[in-house]
Amino acid sequence: MKRERKQKKGQEDTAGVLQEAESQDGKEGKKRSAVKEIMSYVWAMAAAFIAATLISHFVLINAVIPSESMENLLHKKDRLFGCRLSYVLEEPKRYDVVMFKYPVDEETIYIKRVIGLPGETVEIKKGKIYIDHAKEPIEEDYLPEKWVDRNTGYTFEVPDGCYLMLGDNRNISEDARDWAQCALDAGVTTDKKEAKNYTFVHKDKIIARAILKYYPKLHLFLDV
Repeated sequence: MKRERKQKKGQEDTAGVLQEAESQDGKEGKKRSAVKEIMSYVWAMAAAFIAATLISHFVLINAVIPSESMENLLHKKDRLFGCRLSYVLEEPKRYDVVMFKYPVDEETIYIKRVIGLPGETVEIKKGKIYIDHAKEPIEEDYLPEKWVDRNTGYTFEVPDGCYLMLGDNRNISEDARDWAQCALDAGVTTDKKEAKNYTFVHKDKIIARAILKYYPKLHLFLDV
């Protein structure tokens, strides 16, 4: 009888050890599962951050409009995306709305409309724009009001590889008509002849083409 009691007690003790080991294994398993779940979230967030960074640096630019110079197409505080890859395989076209480094201060990004193409002569006469001495002006049905300020007496010879940019809201826009003087006023140059170089935007300074306004209203830029 004593021997049976000892065997029974030994079995109970062993069972207790096994149950305790199983319980410990269960806790360890839950910890490992929790760690795996946390790490999966961390990796997902890291992957999302890396993807967003790559897209921001190489594919899209997210911008907020700071002024009224592109009304009525773009209003102050509008938000939009520009595509950085738009001109990898093609050249900017007349009327494209583009983001670029401001010639006088390349730390600043401007958004304007492409008006003059490389090698063209662009004349502004009485609120109309003529390309290469054409008899008829280009069509500009996007202007928000009658163009009366600084609307005549300009002739631009666009250098190769460069573009002439103007804002849509011509009466208040600071654009190619002003940048030579802006360069002189900012002390970037003291030579009036050299200052004219700041009138134009080199292709490699164009950052992106506007493709989508998403705030406050959705607008896809196709033929703008």
